[in-house]
Amino acid sequence: MKLHEFNARDYISDMWIYLAALLGLYFLRRWYRERQTMEKLTEKYVFITGCDCGFGHQLARQLDARGLQVLAACLTHKGAEELAKISSERLKTTVLDVTSTESVKAAMKWVEGCVGNKGLWGLVNNAGIAHPSGPIEWLTKDDFAKLINVNLLGTIDVTLHMLPLMRKARGRVVNMSSINGRLAGSGSYSITKFGVEAFSDSLRRELSPFGIKVSIIEPSAFTTSILNNVEVNFRKTWDRAPSDIKEVYGQQYLESCCTLINQVYVKKANTNLYLVTDCMEHALTSQYPRTRYSAGWDAKLFHIPLSYMPTFAADYVITCFSPKPAQAV
Repeated sequence: MKLHEFNARDYISDMWIYLAALLGLYFLRRWYRERQTMEKLTEKYVFITGCDCGFGHQLARQLDARGLQVLAACLTHKGAEELAKISSERLKTTVLDVTSTESVKAAMKWVEGCVGNKGLWGLVNNAGIAHPSGPIEWLTKDDFAKLINVNLLGTIDVTLHMLPLMRKARGRVVNMSSINGRLAGSGSYSITKFGVEAFSDSLRRELSPFGIKVSIIEPSAFTTSILNNVEVNFRKTWDRAPSDIKEVYGQQYLESCCTLINQVYVKKANTNLYLVTDCMEHALTSQYPRTRYSAGWDAKLFHIPLSYMPTFAADYVITCFSPKPAQAV
């Protein structure tokens, strides 16, 4: 074997060693930076929407236990009362419908009275819904509008009203997106989450000069109220679809979709909500929050890598797992 062949092998071997060393230093530096937390956390106010149950409810209790000044907004009086009962006296609750600008204005005035001159450190736009859902052809314009009004326009409206208070504290905005905001799955739901991603990216760049940081949370399927009655709601969408649409898709398509929903989204949904709320907490308390947080191994190992693949590859993988309509060619 010639000498230059040995040299080439040595060069390649050394290259991989240097690359591994650089990656190791990168992750070590990131680990060290992300362990550094903000000072005087017990003096900081955080406003969270959608605290009746799920991620918002748990995050409110989690931050309250850590000593932050939590301002929790619930959709119902019952949700607000139940959260207040199991929390410390620091935690304060209010009722908020993010689809109503009057309700948002009232919440902003309430938050302003709570924070005073300190300003609002954290805003967590968590409120969201996932229904009506189904194949796009089964849905109406009003179905899309219902999801957009809550998931996207509600997030935008709350943010716009809270920004003057946040500028005082040079705080954090944490927006709840989804892995469906990176890789389109459910048409109606994904549309709203892609919108949240675009809004958050634009907001982050525009608020950077004011010292305000924006983070996006992208969880996969978790056991929250969004998954409650998911099959029932899916069948309701089918029931009101026009008869010609039902003929195109067929009853077997419906049953296959319901089986897929139960096997993939309901039965395999992650029950550990801390995987998501810990990301939220880090975005609010770390000196160096991430721009994006993915929660759930299926998000990290399947959905996100697939989102970076060429479109034809992602389409192929997704359609391979999708049921076929009765009149598919």
